[in-house]
Amino acid sequence: MARNGYALGAEGGHITTARALKPKPSRRKGTISKRTKMCREIAREVVGLSPYERRILDMIKTGGSSADKRIYKFAKRRLGSHKRALAKREDIKEVNSKQRARAAGA
Repeated sequence: MARNGYALGAEGGHITTARALKPKPSRRKGTISKRTKMCREIAREVVGLSPYERRILDMIKTGGSSADKRIYKFAKRRLGSHKRALAKREDIKEVNSKQRARAAGA
């Protein structure tokens, strides 16, 4: 933010030049590392789906006109937030598509 040299106002204050600061470590928060991604994939492969995830998968398979909404509402109740529910729904849909591709290939 450029200063104008005046004491008051939106851009008031001593005139300074902005320094280039290196990004804070908190800017990296939430990004998945290659190692973490691999570990999660292996865990999913070994352990499989939890009971509520299997129920979501069953809802996807049975389908219906309002399946997406029902899946969302069920996942939201189990996971507690809108964002997590949407992410879980997409994740389980991906699992379903992989299963179908494997079945078609075999």
